[in-house]
Parts: sequence; structure tokens; C-alpha cells
Amino acid sequence: MSQDPVAIDGPDFGEGIDVASIGDGAMLAGQVGGEAALLVRQGDSFVVVGATCTHYGAPLADGLIVDGTIRCPWHHACFSLQNGHVLRAPALAPLPCWRTEQAGGKVYARERQESPSPDRDPRGPASIVIVGGGAAGHSAAETLRREGYAGPITMLSADASLPCDRPNLSKGYLAGTAPEDWMLLRPAEFFRDQGIEVRLNARVVHIDPDSRTVELADRSRYSYGALLLATGAEPVRLDVPGADLPHVRYLRTFADGRALLAKAQTARRAVVIGSGFIGLEVASSLRQRGIEVHVVGRGAIPMARILGPELGAFLRSLHEQHDVVFHLNADVGAIDAAGVTLVDGERIEADLVVVGIGVRPATALAEAAGLKTGDGVEVDRFLQTSAPGIFAAGDIARWPDPLSGESIRVEHFVVAERQGQTAARNMLGLQEPYEAVPFFWTEQYDLGLAYVGHAGSWDEAAIDGSIEARDCTVTYRAGGRDVAVAVIHRDRDGLCAELAFERAIAASRKPHAVATAAP
Repeated sequence: MSQDPVAIDGPDFGEGIDVASIGDGAMLAGQVGGEAALLVRQGDSFVVVGATCTHYGAPLADGLIVDGTIRCPWHHACFSLQNGHVLRAPALAPLPCWRTEQAGGKVYARERQESPSPDRDPRGPASIVIVGGGAAGHSAAETLRREGYAGPITMLSADASLPCDRPNLSKGYLAGTAPEDWMLLRPAEFFRDQGIEVRLNARVVHIDPDSRTVELADRSRYSYGALLLATGAEPVRLDVPGADLPHVRYLRTFADGRALLAKAQTARRAVVIGSGFIGLEVASSLRQRGIEVHVVGRGAIPMARILGPELGAFLRSLHEQHDVVFHLNADVGAIDAAGVTLVDGERIEADLVVVGIGVRPATALAEAAGLKTGDGVEVDRFLQTSAPGIFAAGDIARWPDPLSGESIRVEHFVVAERQGQTAARNMLGLQEPYEAVPFFWTEQYDLGLAYVGHAGSWDEAAIDGSIEARDCTVTYRAGGRDVAVAVIHRDRDGLCAELAFERAIAASRKPHAVATAAP
């Protein structure tokens, strides 16, 4: 998983490719007039689409063809091979497509085809209000227009900036490899052109499900036909003396990212409090800036509960190879202007402190509105809350997971985006169950790790390959059943695991056949 551009190489499909040289279901990387392209055979038909994922530029030739779609190997975006349309986040833009033609035993790429605009659909609620300007809210707004919804869409965001690529805040943006102009998911002009009203610094203070209105802190009101709650989660604040000092930073919003980046440009020694994914990604990014880093964590092994002791120990070793110092089985007692004091009295000098000790779902609005909550806003499989016309998506949503059979809540960007897509379609009455398999990824130094599924608990971690060689698949099982898979530099294995989980979900929906014993 890197963001290096894919080299344009291989045959020019405009000059023709022998049909017999491409097997059914095969992919061939090449170009069309100097633009990277991918030729895919499906039976007797051929399609030519762009060769790189429109999210981070992954080579789609390394991906997976599934039922007329192509899936990205890095972050599991999904595109239609028929027209290049985005079917699944995190990609936003469609793939380019070229018309194909067969003649004389060859297949040729002809003119580039424009992606048709959606037909405007007069159906749907009179208006839609989205509370929250993060991944779920943004994804829902885009999907509504992509589905042809013609009514008013209003996004009310408490943030000061437009929706941003939040995973990059702790990765490339903080490390200095992702510039500022990469960070917004869409520019302001996009929302204007799509007729999506976006209000920033707009804090909703009250929802009235009976009158179907929302009220803001400035006392302005909006009526809605359907409402999406996508308020996300809020960082858990450290409750120790000195936690509110100016050199103590959290990382959640783009404003947080900018403030942390400004501090990092002059810092010499940092303490990262928390050894989860955010803490370790921040540690990696700060080390890439040459800052001395100490990580304080409560557990004995970083990430052991989620990834297991072997992977957790490997991550610790990876950071130690980059001179990160760990203070584990430790708690912070106090912070002052010159550093951090642990509960056991150990002193760590620092001019920057970053706190990443978890988040809590922002459910206050939902609770005040009388919605059913419990470690999140409870929704059904269509992401509808206990109140008619109100849906929830993203970090606040607790939904019935068809894979595990449990009610779960997941705090990951791609999950939020995909839930936003499903919620949008259901606000339009399409009754699409949310059945996407959870997915996230982390990048630390030159290591890429992806995780598919959800393991609230597990009793076995089966390792195939070598963790130390950075070439492995780890399958997590509970009661003998696969519940999640982590991969290091085995992108295709991650895609295959996702597909296997999807097929298990589909099989669980079918009526159980009655077994008949053989005579």
C-alpha cells in the first residue's frame, strides 16, 4: 500500500490485442494512447477501464474481479466494469472507460466513453438534512445525488473545514508526504455544483422527531423529510493535571491535524499517550520528521487485544527499530510544560504531547431526541433508528452485523463511508440492507497492514507466512469460526477474505436445505 503512481507500460489496446491471448476472467495491464488502462475479458466480451484506483492510485491489475466488478487491492474500493461507476467506498470518482470492438481475431479499444449523469428522480423525501460533516455524512450526500435525488440536501457540520481524508491526518499529512491540497475529499465547488448546502461551524443543539426539525446553536432551524445522524465520535480526554496545556494535542478533525502539524514543525521530543492504531501512526509520522518519540501505553503489548501478541510484538519491534521508546503497563500522572510524569514517578521530557486513548460516540443529540441508544445509536439493518425518518451512520451507529450475528459499532473511515452510501439509498426508500464487511488499514513507516472483518473477541490467531518477513495472513477465529483476517503485504489475500465473508453472509440468508442421508 503506497501512493506511488503506476507506471504506464504494456501494449496499446488501441492497436489491438489477440483475443486468443486473453483467457476468460483474465486482466491485462496496458494503455490507450498513453493513458494507463486495463483490459478485462468476461466470456466473449471485453472491457477496457482505467488501470488505477481513483482513491490512492492502486494498480487494479493486482485486484479481484467479482461478478462484473473490479476491487481495489489496497483499500477495497469497488467499481462496475460495465461503466466504471464507483460501487463501494473509499473511491469517489469513477474509472475511465473505453468502447471496445472485435475484428479479425483482435479486440480494440476505441473512443473514451463519458460517464452518464444520473436521471433526476422526483421521488424521495421533500428534503434531507445530514447532521455531521465527516465520512458518513459526505458519502451520503454524494450518493443521494448519484442516485438521482433532486430535492434539497443540507449538511450541517460542526467542523471548521469541509470533509477531509481523515485517515491521512495521522499518516501522510502529519509525516509531511501528503500536502494540504490532498486532504479535502471534495472542493467547495463540488458541493455548490451538486446543489448540496454545506454549513460549517454549525452546531445542532436539538432534534424534534415529531415536527421533523433540527435547531442550531444560532437558533436557525431546518425541516427535514429524512434525517441522517452522522455526528461521529469524540476523543476521550485525558483527565490529569496539565492535560489542557497548549502543547497537548488530540487528533480528530482537520483543524486538529493542522494544529498538530504546526507543533510538530518545531518540536524536538514528543510523548504519544496511547499505543493503539492512532498512537502508533502518529509515532511513525513524528519519527519520519526526525522527532524523538516516547509511547506510553497501558497494555504490556501494543494492539495485542485486536491483533494478537505476535503481531503486537512485531509492531513494537518495528517502532523500536526506528528508535521509538515504549513505556508499557504505564499510566500518566501529570503533564507540565516540560514533559510528562508517569504514575510510577518516571519522568519523560517533551515539548509535544499527543493523546490518542480512544473515542466515544457523540450520541448526546440522539439521546435528547429520545432515540434508542446504548454505546451508540441503535439502528436496524437498513440503518434506520428507532424514530421514523431518522437514520444513523458512521462511528455512532450500532447495527446488527450479519456475519457475527451480534450488534456492533465500528470506528473506521471506510465503514462510515459505506454506511453513508447505504443510508442514502434507504432514505430514498430502496430498502438496501447494510451487509458490508468491516475493513480498515494502517500504514507505519514502510509497513502496510489491512484488517477485514470484526473480532470483538477471538480465541485463536492462525498465522500463515512470516510476520518478521512482512509476508503473512493472520486469521482470527472464535469457536472455530473465522471472524477476521489481517494481512501484511498480501493485498489479494485481504480481498479474498472479504469475498469469503460476503459469501458466508449470503449463504446465511438462504433457507437451510434438509440434508438427506445417502442410501
